[in-house]
Amino acid sequence: MKLKLEDNVLVIAGKDKNSTGRIKSIDHKKQRVIVTEVNMITKHMKPNRSNQRGGIVNKEAPIHVSNVMYLHNGKPTRIGCRVTVTERDGVKRVVKQRIAKSTGEVID
Repeated sequence: MKLKLEDNVLVIAGKDKNSTGRIKSIDHKKQRVIVTEVNMITKHMKPNRSNQRGGIVNKEAPIHVSNVMYLHNGKPTRIGCRVTVTERDGVKRVVKQRIAKSTGEVID
């Protein structure tokens, strides 16, 4: 998965299509992400120690990774990887960088 926490993404499919937000959490095993203020659901909660009153709670539901797209400079783009090998003082170092496929710029 090429997305990371705090990346800005655009939802490209589903009921919240064309909405944007930041990635709040990632589940690598299920390939799902939770985006802030996107894919909101209502959940009926029973009273418990942390929530004394219970009631109806609004929260974000996970979205599959294939339904979000990375935003680079405000435009959706695909993400690729560039691997460069540098040699200094006889020691080879491999550097892996994320790049935006549309512009070729290094993301981070």
